[in-house]
Amino acid sequence: MSRTLLEKLGIKAGMNVRFINEPKDYFQWLGEPLPENLAFQNEPLDFIHFFTNDIEDLESQLPQLQNSIVPNGMIWVSWYKKSAKLPSELDEDIIRSTALALKLVDIKVCSVSPQWSALKLVIRRELR
Repeated sequence: MSRTLLEKLGIKAGMNVRFINEPKDYFQWLGEPLPENLAFQNEPLDFIHFFTNDIEDLESQLPQLQNSIVPNGMIWVSWYKKSAKLPSELDEDIIRSTALALKLVDIKVCSVSPQWSALKLVIRRELR
């Protein structure tokens, strides 16, 4: 049995979560029901899922987002897959290099939908 998107992303009960620029079908992709006691927008955050296809947006938001998470929190950055044939300035390598210039490292990649990929970023272990 394949894992749900909720399981792939690691969204769990009681987390403080934020979704940024999520596509209209996003919550259908996550599936029902959402974990209990999710808090939205409360900082510090355990989980952020940020959708963008713009390099300037990524470079301006990522430093703020890393300052919004708990030390062991996660930021998922999603961009259009090449196979989606939709316009995007981003790919996995650009997101990774932008994150590494901060104090973030990538530890996982996953497919969010037929159009979207996601890269999981966390604060480097020695900086937590």
